[in-house]
Amino acid sequence: MTEMKRIDLALEKMKEHGFKYTKRREMLLSFLAEADKYTSAKEVYEYMSQQFSGISYDTIYRNLKDFSDIHLLEETEWDGEKKFRFHCDHHEMGHHHHFICTNCGATREIHMCPMDYFKEQLAGCKIEGHRFEIFGKCENCLVV
Repeated sequence: MTEMKRIDLALEKMKEHGFKYTKRREMLLSFLAEADKYTSAKEVYEYMSQQFSGISYDTIYRNLKDFSDIHLLEETEWDGEKKFRFHCDHHEMGHHHHFICTNCGATREIHMCPMDYFKEQLAGCKIEGHRFEIFGKCENCLVV
């Protein structure tokens, strides 16, 4: 699926959830789609403030959180900071997890889920959700 098609679908979903279309929101989603990695709210703010003077950090963070809540973005936390990325297309990719480079933020999909193992370990419990991420250095950051 092309990046433009992914953005168009995200904008449709945004509208379906009651969010108005704005050029700022489209640019925010496009920035994250192009980055293709987990990005901090600060990084998004720095980019957006170059494009739109007077935009506030609070506005950026609120939009990131709102878009995460409606599954346009994925979020994770490392080093005490929330990071966001444009949502992977689960319809094409299926259920998966991520390796995240702690140096550059690059991500790689892991097409395996360890939950079958844990389900056996937690017999009698009701699992309501999970998140599995592996952190380390990608091959490009190891070369440097």
